[in-house]
Amino acid sequence: LTIAACHILVGSGYWKESDALEVGGCVVIGLFSGLLIGFATEYCTSFEYEPVKSIANAGRHGHAPVIIQGMGVGMLSTVVPVIVVIIAILSCTALSGLYGVGIAGVGMLSTLGITLATDAYGPVADNAGGIAEMAELEPHVRENTDALDALGNTTAATGKGFAIGSAVLTAVALMASFIYTSQIGNSGIDIMDDVVIPGVLIGAMLPFVFAALTMLSVRSGAHDIMDEVKAQFAKRAENMDTWVPDHERCVAIATKSAIGEMLLPGALAVLVPVSVGFALGAKALAGLLVGSISSGFLLAVTMANAGGAWDNAKKYVEAGSIPGHPKKSDLHKATVTGDTVGDPFKDTSGPSLNILIKLMSVVSLVFAPVFPSKPYEDLVVGLILLAVLLLLVIIGITMKSKKAHSYSKLDEVEMS
Repeated sequence: LTIAACHILVGSGYWKESDALEVGGCVVIGLFSGLLIGFATEYCTSFEYEPVKSIANAGRHGHAPVIIQGMGVGMLSTVVPVIVVIIAILSCTALSGLYGVGIAGVGMLSTLGITLATDAYGPVADNAGGIAEMAELEPHVRENTDALDALGNTTAATGKGFAIGSAVLTAVALMASFIYTSQIGNSGIDIMDDVVIPGVLIGAMLPFVFAALTMLSVRSGAHDIMDEVKAQFAKRAENMDTWVPDHERCVAIATKSAIGEMLLPGALAVLVPVSVGFALGAKALAGLLVGSISSGFLLAVTMANAGGAWDNAKKYVEAGSIPGHPKKSDLHKATVTGDTVGDPFKDTSGPSLNILIKLMSVVSLVFAPVFPSKPYEDLVVGLILLAVLLLLVIIGITMKSKKAHSYSKLDEVEMS
């Protein structure tokens, strides 16, 4: 498609042949960058390689070493994606400027069909294993679905690597558009400007706050479902003959929690860039975008890869790969703890950071013409927006404290 599009544009006289070659080169760079990130992700999350094996073996010494080893693997897994993205940005900028960086993001997503298919593969295999266990099928059926699920964890992590890589490239291009669209213009940004570094720090903070809110939301929703299941089992004990499980109730709780808990993170992603843009000016907002892209990229890769590695470390033990440590052993229980921590990492907080980065970039670009070039010119507007955000935070904290108070009245829920 790229070759056909370049041929049409050259034939119509819109581009020169050199322009077509440069843009085509950016697409190829983006494609190969995605493949390299995918290979690095596979190495860090597949139990065929040493990183996942090291997490599983760390379970010999208890639960905490599994968490420590997994976090270390996740953090180290950022090295290759960062180097690849740096090379891609520099190469594409040399070929076709910042437009080339955006085109590289398109190239990285040119394998979107296969990426979506492999991403969907994991949940299908996981659900097949759950059905096999609930139907009490033969043990070898569950073993086969576990092997498929382990592969699905790796393919899902690979797809997330493609997504965050393309999100960074897209956000860089959007940030450049924001700078040229705003009142900053060609004057540029001085890093020693008194509002730029504060903007960078605010932006670097946002992905951590956003990830924390989403993880706490998972905990809150899980508690609600656990309480409901406990209540249903209490009714089951009273009358075994007529008791029927209410699955729809659990689904409704999960759905309500998912929607309600996203209000505060969503408001954070929209209101903070706009309030900073009005209160501190366009230069501070440019710094915010730099900080959020940098920390969001690293945090998303860390969470996605650490979560996938923890999950596959558990699968590695369940496959009997460590002699003397079967399923339900102490080592297996330690890896289950790692998998429990990894689930919100790889399935909630990590992928959501892609949305945060792109959403803040788009919001900033939309409002770019109205942000003042100098700080404090529209300070009142910025403070009003911050007050609205603070009100939402107070409401959210109040609701969570009420839930926490209700949990303290409940008996402890045992988890296996």
